[in-house]
Amino acid sequence: MAMKRTAMQLVEAANIEIETVSPADALAMQRAGKAVLVDIRDVRELAREGKVPDAVHAPRGMLEFWVDPESPYHRDVFAQPDKSYIFFCAGALRSALATRDMQAMGLVPVAHIAGGFAQWREEGLPVTPPPEPKG
Repeated sequence: MAMKRTAMQLVEAANIEIETVSPADALAMQRAGKAVLVDIRDVRELAREGKVPDAVHAPRGMLEFWVDPESPYHRDVFAQPDKSYIFFCAGALRSALATRDMQAMGLVPVAHIAGGFAQWREEGLPVTPPPEPKG
Protein backbone atom coordinates (compact mmCIF):
# COMPACT_ATOMS: atom_id res chain seq x y z
CA MET A 1 0.00 0.00 0.00
CA ALA A 2 1.42 3.36 -1.02
CA MET A 3 1.34 6.15 1.50
CA LYS A 4 -0.50 9.30 0.47
CA ARG A 5 1.90 11.36 2.58
CA THR A 6 4.98 10.28 4.45
CA ALA A 7 5.62 11.09 8.09
CA MET A 8 8.29 13.59 7.06
CA GLN A 9 5.85 15.29 4.67
CA LEU A 10 3.42 15.66 7.58
CA VAL A 11 6.17 17.21 9.71
CA GLU A 12 7.17 19.58 6.90
CA ALA A 13 3.55 20.68 6.46
CA ALA A 14 3.15 21.17 10.21
CA ASN A 15 6.28 23.32 10.38
CA ILE A 16 4.72 25.74 7.88
CA GLU A 17 1.70 26.22 10.16
CA ILE A 18 3.40 26.54 13.55
CA GLU A 19 5.90 28.69 15.39
CA THR A 20 9.36 27.35 16.17
CA VAL A 21 11.52 28.87 18.90
CA SER A 22 15.15 28.31 19.74
CA PRO A 23 16.03 26.39 22.88
CA ALA A 24 17.51 29.56 24.42
CA ASP A 25 14.35 31.56 23.70
CA ALA A 26 12.19 28.78 25.18
CA LEU A 27 14.30 28.78 28.34
CA ALA A 28 14.09 32.57 28.61
CA MET A 29 10.30 32.48 28.24
CA GLN A 30 10.06 29.73 30.87
CA ARG A 31 12.28 31.62 33.32
CA ALA A 32 10.25 34.81 32.77
CA GLY A 33 7.08 32.91 33.69
CA LYS A 34 5.64 33.39 30.21
CA ALA A 35 5.76 29.78 29.00
CA VAL A 36 5.17 26.21 30.07
CA LEU A 37 7.65 23.82 28.48
CA VAL A 38 5.96 20.52 27.64
CA ASP A 39 8.08 17.41 27.13
CA ILE A 40 6.17 14.91 25.01
CA ARG A 41 8.86 12.23 24.99
CA ASP A 42 8.19 8.70 26.18
CA VAL A 43 8.99 7.92 29.83
CA ARG A 44 11.81 5.63 28.66
CA GLU A 45 13.44 8.56 26.89
CA LEU A 46 13.27 10.66 30.05
CA ALA A 47 14.76 7.82 32.08
CA ARG A 48 17.57 7.39 29.56
CA GLU A 49 18.33 11.02 28.60
CA GLY A 50 17.24 13.19 31.52
CA LYS A 51 14.77 16.05 31.68
CA VAL A 52 14.48 19.79 31.23
CA PRO A 53 14.06 21.25 34.73
CA ASP A 54 10.50 22.38 35.48
CA ALA A 55 9.15 21.07 32.15
CA VAL A 56 5.77 19.35 32.28
CA HIS A 57 5.79 15.79 31.03
CA ALA A 58 2.80 14.99 28.81
CA PRO A 59 3.34 11.82 26.79
CA ARG A 60 2.47 12.27 23.13
CA GLY A 61 -0.11 9.50 23.27
CA MET A 62 -2.15 11.33 25.93
CA LEU A 63 -1.57 14.95 24.93
CA GLU A 64 -4.90 15.68 23.22
CA PHE A 65 -6.78 14.14 26.14
CA TRP A 66 -4.80 16.06 28.76
CA VAL A 67 -5.34 19.37 26.93
CA ASP A 68 -9.08 18.92 26.26
CA PRO A 69 -11.04 20.42 29.18
CA GLU A 70 -13.97 18.10 28.39
CA SER A 71 -11.85 14.97 28.62
CA PRO A 72 -11.88 12.91 31.81
CA TYR A 73 -8.06 12.96 31.53
CA HIS A 74 -7.76 16.78 31.43
CA ARG A 75 -4.82 18.29 33.33
CA ASP A 76 -5.12 21.76 34.84
CA VAL A 77 -1.62 22.68 33.70
CA PHE A 78 -3.16 23.16 30.25
CA ALA A 79 -5.67 25.72 31.52
CA GLN A 80 -3.38 28.72 31.98
CA PRO A 81 -4.53 31.38 29.52
CA ASP A 82 -1.67 33.70 30.47
CA LYS A 83 1.01 31.22 29.32
CA SER A 84 2.44 30.06 26.03
CA TYR A 85 2.92 26.32 25.62
CA ILE A 86 6.19 25.22 24.07
CA PHE A 87 6.41 21.56 23.13
CA PHE A 88 9.49 19.46 22.56
CA CYS A 89 10.47 15.89 21.85
CA ALA A 90 13.84 14.31 21.09
CA GLY A 91 14.43 15.91 17.70
CA ALA A 92 11.52 18.24 16.83
CA LEU A 93 9.53 15.80 14.69
CA ARG A 94 6.81 14.63 17.08
CA SER A 95 6.64 18.07 18.65
CA ALA A 96 5.93 19.68 15.27
CA LEU A 97 2.91 17.41 14.84
CA ALA A 98 1.83 17.87 18.45
CA THR A 99 2.10 21.65 18.20
CA ARG A 100 0.02 21.66 15.02
CA ASP A 101 -2.62 19.50 16.71
CA MET A 102 -2.72 21.64 19.88
CA GLN A 103 -3.07 24.76 17.74
CA ALA A 104 -5.95 23.09 15.86
CA MET A 105 -7.59 22.28 19.21
CA GLY A 106 -7.45 25.96 20.16
CA LEU A 107 -4.59 25.89 22.66
CA VAL A 108 -2.82 29.14 21.84
CA PRO A 109 -0.23 30.46 21.84
CA VAL A 110 1.81 27.34 21.11
CA ALA A 111 5.23 26.67 19.61
CA HIS A 112 7.86 23.98 19.57
CA ILE A 113 11.59 23.94 20.18
CA ALA A 114 13.88 23.81 17.16
CA GLY A 115 15.96 20.65 17.30
CA GLY A 116 14.11 19.34 20.36
CA PHE A 117 15.82 17.97 23.45
CA ALA A 118 18.92 17.03 21.43
CA GLN A 119 19.46 20.68 20.46
CA TRP A 120 18.67 21.84 24.01
CA ARG A 121 21.36 19.56 25.38
CA GLU A 122 23.82 20.42 22.59
CA GLU A 123 23.51 24.11 23.51
CA GLY A 124 24.44 23.28 27.09
CA LEU A 125 21.11 24.32 28.57
CA PRO A 126 20.06 22.89 31.96
CA VAL A 127 19.25 19.17 32.11
CA THR A 128 18.31 17.13 35.13
CA PRO A 129 20.16 13.86 34.61
CA PRO A 130 18.33 10.55 34.82
CA PRO A 131 18.43 8.78 38.17
CA GLU A 132 21.23 6.34 38.79
CA PRO A 133 20.23 2.74 38.13
CA LYS A 134 19.38 0.82 41.26
CA GLY A 135 21.00 -2.40 41.94
